[in-house]
Amino acid sequence: MRVSMTEPLDHVRVRAPALHGRGWLNTGGRSLSLDDLRGRVVVLDFWTFCCVNCLHVLDELRPLEQAYPDVLVVVGVHSPKFAHEADQTAVADAVERHGVAHPVLDDPELVTWRAYVARAWPTLVVVDPEGYVVARLSGEGHGPGLAALVEELIAQHTARGTLRRGDGPLALPPAPATALRFPGKALITENGILVADTAHHQLVLLAPDLVTERLRIGEGAPGLQDGDTGTARFAEPQGLVALPRTTAEHLGYDVVVADSANHALRGVRLSDGGVTTLAGTGAQLRRRLAAGGPAVPGRAQALSTPWDVSWWQDQVVVAMAGSHQLWAFHPEDGTVTVLAGTTNEGLRDGDPADAWFAQPSGLCVDPRSGDLLVADSETSAVRRIGVDGTVSTVVGRGLFDFGFRDGALDRALLQHPLGVAALPDSSLVVADTYNGAVRRIDVARGELTTVVDGLREPSDVVVEEGADGPVLVVVESAAHRLVRVPVPAEARLMDRGAHRVRREPVDLPAGAVRLVVHFAPPKGQHLDAREGDPTRLTVSATPSSLLVAGSGTSPGLVRDLVLGADADEGVLHVSAQAAACDAEGTEFPACHLYQQDWGVPVRVRPGGASAVLDLHLRGV
Repeated sequence: MRVSMTEPLDHVRVRAPALHGRGWLNTGGRSLSLDDLRGRVVVLDFWTFCCVNCLHVLDELRPLEQAYPDVLVVVGVHSPKFAHEADQTAVADAVERHGVAHPVLDDPELVTWRAYVARAWPTLVVVDPEGYVVARLSGEGHGPGLAALVEELIAQHTARGTLRRGDGPLALPPAPATALRFPGKALITENGILVADTAHHQLVLLAPDLVTERLRIGEGAPGLQDGDTGTARFAEPQGLVALPRTTAEHLGYDVVVADSANHALRGVRLSDGGVTTLAGTGAQLRRRLAAGGPAVPGRAQALSTPWDVSWWQDQVVVAMAGSHQLWAFHPEDGTVTVLAGTTNEGLRDGDPADAWFAQPSGLCVDPRSGDLLVADSETSAVRRIGVDGTVSTVVGRGLFDFGFRDGALDRALLQHPLGVAALPDSSLVVADTYNGAVRRIDVARGELTTVVDGLREPSDVVVEEGADGPVLVVVESAAHRLVRVPVPAEARLMDRGAHRVRREPVDLPAGAVRLVVHFAPPKGQHLDAREGDPTRLTVSATPSSLLVAGSGTSPGLVRDLVLGADADEGVLHVSAQAAACDAEGTEFPACHLYQQDWGVPVRVRPGGASAVLDLHLRGV
């Protein structure tokens, strides 16, 4: 038996299914069909706005859209993972927040997702000018390969007379004007509250009234440029941390900024708004770096979507959302190291070199224990890194379970939290972003409660000392503002239910299953075998009893698995990686890393012949 997650495309012409959803964005109210786009090369981008890898793909697609404006049409198909991502207003906010400049189909019921047999975020499907599917790509890093394929399709269909040039269907709405636009993180300083004005690509120092501006840093256009308040450029800045006073005086900057879309750390001097780059090259990291490795110069090291920063154990800890890891920046010598995480996406505790995270997006330090707390957004979890480095989970179950449920921590649920802060009593407050709430974790009692709900995507929370005790300053991102919330004497217990990620399970027999990940290098590239097999496969399962044999990491993209007869259902976690390089003689040759993580829902059925489970990292 063969169970294909995506069918091989090299032996049959497949007509692209119709596009169905709730509505369209960036089309001026017009509905589109593939018939309307006949004669153009169409790239369907199946994405969801929680997914950092999807945001990377948006960046990869922009140069293609600019290079081929009259023959290429990118269509985003927004297919939600979390319940909040099915909200129509939230989808429109996300399209604006991330600067999506192509038509977007809102697909809340996953109708088009299922029609194209998508199984992972992100997935790209290329449709030729005659309406046939010619490529299916999972994961990120496909920019150069897509460019080569588009060039090939343009040449083929120009020769056939089936290529149509002209203006595309894009109709962007006017940009709204607000003082802040989708602010991300905040920091209390001696002179006011510094906020990352993320969609304006600036930092703003606010007075205590949370409205009056004292200083605005950055030109306001995205870019990686050092300078002063009016010339420096950021790209979607997020996390902020103040250095200890003596360290700041020695180094000449006060605050470290996680400059997320620049894949960089920036240093800011609040006295005059001077900005300098501390780490990152401006390019996204395309290879895996293991925890415990040597320190490397920060300015020479590519990073991957740093989302938050915190001062811990005399270093700046970085929530490296793009690689699902925690890194450290050492200000005294300007080097960076990897602290924890394998780059596999998921929830696994233990030794930092073996732990799994999933888009860590918020950091804070417990002032009593000295532990580091992490808002691990894609697992809807809060994680703890002890002073000895051991990783544990405070609350959360993994990639597929989320909800709005208070009570005992072993059954409580969050939904994609982005921020965490510690109160003086060592309880924690969490910006429970997709639940629109601030939640409180009483670690001593082992209980989660709700402080306030009804907020619009709170992305951060910081603790301010008030006259009558601590007060929370909440970054209400989708409302474009900061608000104060008192810490109630008695928080509420709420239960709005539990959810699981909606994806169709694959039926597989108990016993032998061969896993095959298909990868075809783009035209003009070849597998880079200079240092051995350039492919790698990591497999595990939840629950662990689902996988009797075949777990672990090894070279190659084929693995023989044995599924347990006692496991009725579960999830196979598959991570694939392949490295391909440009052909010799290419101008400015480069190597490219293709990688994707799948969580494959599985139902085990007794009996039956052995099966082959096909996944496609890149199929043409």
